[in-house]
Amino acid sequence: MARRSTSSPTGSPTGPRNRTPQPVRVRRRTFGDVVKAFLAFVALLVLVVGVPGALAVLVGWPLPHGAPSLDWLQQEITVTTFLHILTVVVWLAWAQFTACVLVEVKAALSGVGVPGRVPGAGPSQLLARQLVAALLLVGATAASLTPGLSQLGHSMEGNQKGTVAAAQQLPGGLFAQQQEQAASTAAAVAEQASHAAAHADTGAAKQGDTKYYRIQPPEGRHHDSLWEIAQRHLGDGRRYKEIYELNKDRVQPDGSRLSEASLIRPGWIMEMPADAHGGELVELPAPSGQVSEQEQRQIHDYARTGDHARGGGAQAQGGGHAQEGAHAQGGGADRASVPAQRPASDAVHAQHATGSESGGHSFGLPESLLGAPLLAAGLLGALGRRRRQALWQSAFGAVGGRRGMEPPMPTGDALDVQDALLVGADPEGVRLLDRSLRALAAALAAESRPLPVVYAAWLTGGDLHLQLAQPSGKPPAPWQTGQDETFWMLARTDAERYEDVDTAAPYPGLVSLGTMDDSRLLLNLEAVPGIVSLSGREADRAAVFASVAAELATNGWSDRMTITLVGFGQDLTPLAPNRLRHLDGIEALLETMEAETRQRRGALGTAGHDSVLTGRTGPAQHTRWAPHLVLLAAQPSAEDARRLAELAADASRLGIGYLVGAESGELPGAAWEMEITSEGRLLAPLLGLELDAQRLPLAQQQAVVELFVEADPESGPDGPTTTPPFLVDISEQGRPAVYARLVGPYEIIGLDSPDGERSALLHEALALLLLHREGVHPRVLSSALWPRGVTDDVREALLERLRAWLGNDPDGGPRLRTDGAGRLTLDKSIVSDLDVLRSLYHEATQGKGVDSRVVRGRLLTDALVLVRGPLLADRPEGRYRWLTHEIVDAQLPLLVADIGLALSDFHLEKERAEKAIEALNAALRTAPADERLWHELLRATHATGDTDRLRAVAADLAGRSGARGLPPRTEALLDELLPTWRDDAAAVG
Repeated sequence: MARRSTSSPTGSPTGPRNRTPQPVRVRRRTFGDVVKAFLAFVALLVLVVGVPGALAVLVGWPLPHGAPSLDWLQQEITVTTFLHILTVVVWLAWAQFTACVLVEVKAALSGVGVPGRVPGAGPSQLLARQLVAALLLVGATAASLTPGLSQLGHSMEGNQKGTVAAAQQLPGGLFAQQQEQAASTAAAVAEQASHAAAHADTGAAKQGDTKYYRIQPPEGRHHDSLWEIAQRHLGDGRRYKEIYELNKDRVQPDGSRLSEASLIRPGWIMEMPADAHGGELVELPAPSGQVSEQEQRQIHDYARTGDHARGGGAQAQGGGHAQEGAHAQGGGADRASVPAQRPASDAVHAQHATGSESGGHSFGLPESLLGAPLLAAGLLGALGRRRRQALWQSAFGAVGGRRGMEPPMPTGDALDVQDALLVGADPEGVRLLDRSLRALAAALAAESRPLPVVYAAWLTGGDLHLQLAQPSGKPPAPWQTGQDETFWMLARTDAERYEDVDTAAPYPGLVSLGTMDDSRLLLNLEAVPGIVSLSGREADRAAVFASVAAELATNGWSDRMTITLVGFGQDLTPLAPNRLRHLDGIEALLETMEAETRQRRGALGTAGHDSVLTGRTGPAQHTRWAPHLVLLAAQPSAEDARRLAELAADASRLGIGYLVGAESGELPGAAWEMEITSEGRLLAPLLGLELDAQRLPLAQQQAVVELFVEADPESGPDGPTTTPPFLVDISEQGRPAVYARLVGPYEIIGLDSPDGERSALLHEALALLLLHREGVHPRVLSSALWPRGVTDDVREALLERLRAWLGNDPDGGPRLRTDGAGRLTLDKSIVSDLDVLRSLYHEATQGKGVDSRVVRGRLLTDALVLVRGPLLADRPEGRYRWLTHEIVDAQLPLLVADIGLALSDFHLEKERAEKAIEALNAALRTAPADERLWHELLRATHATGDTDRLRAVAADLAGRSGARGLPPRTEALLDELLPTWRDDAAAVG
């Protein structure tokens, strides 16, 4: 298309140049289209209905009517048997094709964008797509089905951003306490609305500010879509619904209408928001000769349909939205809408981009966890701690050695959830939030100032905004006053300068509810002046309740907490047994909370505090000031609701919070009312909230709980498996093609060193794959290498370089492969020293070494020689941060200790104490904190009969223990081997 200049809004001849589409010939439906649609209908009818009908009539039931015996397997295969087998295959093919048709029809009619992929149905789904598309040429008034992107919880109304309201806003009306503040803010909003209305009136008169775009015909397999149009001309594909709302149900030049956001037709005209920019746009009136007469007439006619349908075009887009905010509660002064300057967050943009690829599972991973970075980080951290605890319990609690070297490998939904946690988690964001809040508490305590009551926190572009219940003076530096006196703001750059502070967590009740635009809302449940109610469908409510419970139980910005759950279908206790407790019913809850409310009131009175905040970070810091949050998923009766309301009336002062489910929008005594929609929107109109809700659906709840249960060493009767997930051939014939040394400095043998600056990135990617022989999801790999996000083309380019670097095996197969689940795996010809170390120990203790003492000693000695230091000892600073999510840093020292202990026993059997000491000292260099090694070292040294040497070991051990002193079992062993060790330690001291 040729480039055409358009007049600027000010009428200047030097306005911006836009690329305008050439006139597109709009083709109406022809007789051929009708014939194609009819033939597609007949084909679908034959394939979907005719095939099973013919099979049922001609063949009948193809499977045996009873359980076959062994004799049945020895019978001759007859023609009838072959036909029955063939019939079963045809039935399966029909079922697959029918599933493809249903998926394609659902995607086309519901407008969800890209249809879901039916496993193993490439050609069948392509045929179904073509037939459905041909049928919808007539039925859906669309010449092409354009691929779109499904949204992450955005509703149509949620994205109607007025151009006059371009300044992003924090919903200050949510917690406004000052009437003066509310009135002044409402006046500002009313002024914005008036300005918008005036702008709309003048715009309707001259049409000079209205821009239009014409849908382009397909090029090859590429079809134009509203998402791409919004991406090019609005800078954000997620704003496609603004274009949809401006144009839906308006008559197009071919007589049809836009009824689904994913169904658009070449030649259609789209009115664009006022801030649209770039080429391919038309502004009217256009200079003479720049736009064809036919195009001007079509756009002029289309503009009139917009005025009729929306009652004023720009007014509905801008002024109407502002007026709605000003009069949400029936009067401008009743609702405060506080404007805020909130820069867009790269992390949030990345999460929305990745989370909007397909309905509930983005690129095969649960979307609910991909878009919940704080929840995912909490769950991932808690899971890592649970797995480390299980390893240590396995090591010290087993009789006759370790019960298990490796934690169980998750499969199915649990593996997908684990990958989603790795991709979605933002541990750095959790760390900054925790440090910022604790540092604020410490700074206020140093100034002898009380903690302000915080209703909510907003995370926007890495900056932290605290929304206060009332003005609390000037915040301590580097905190600043936000858009008004009820907001305190801390920039991310200032938060990154904070160090760890030894003070109690001031606001442990903060929990994520969802996102608004590019801001994430955390509500402080314990500060709410009453009950928070949540209405909506039961399944939707349960998903929100589970998300709140899981984040409260595992978050990183709290110290201690009690979370009482009532009416939960899934038992979430395994996530945090010390925090979560389930009660059987509302009556038990009321009895418990009545007793605790009386106790807390008495404790506050005795301590002389007004609320828990005045005592939480002061000199007391008592456990009584820990929050108690009640999550009641089932709706209480009217009487129970009244009793809860009485308890909640004073709850915020006592550090108690209530979130209660309701089938309808009304709950007696509710201070704040919210509703969760089936589209995933969290609405609270009276509070000025409309969020993309954070949810944890039932399937993900079950998978998360499974991960935690499987990490428990007592989960099975025999404990975790003792077989490593990957064993290598340790004989001379098993020499690998590529050998990577990870235990100690990182070295690779068998590959040329990559050139350029990408060498470090390729080495890191290979290390991650070597530590996960079960396979790594490509998104997990990219999130590990680029924690702040990366585009698909950069990730794919890295994978191609990695494949080229690793090369192929002699048989021509690539050494980097993709398994059936889409995960990246390494060929067995690529081996690490950690693989060899595990294999040697396994063979020595459970293989050939069990029956041969000589073989066992040789294998254990070879294994200990491989240990050159900690894992990836020379890794560069700032890289390999994904290791913080791994438990290999706990596995490796325990494995080395096991090897050292086994080799020590081997030598002590023949009374070779010096050899045993040598093996134990070698193991201690990698596992210096393992108490078992010290115990064996004391015994081996005692076996030498050298008392002075034993005293030296005891003194070294006592020095390492520091102020904590020696563990009780170590003291008992020293009392047995060296009764005078206490006197020696006192003399040295």
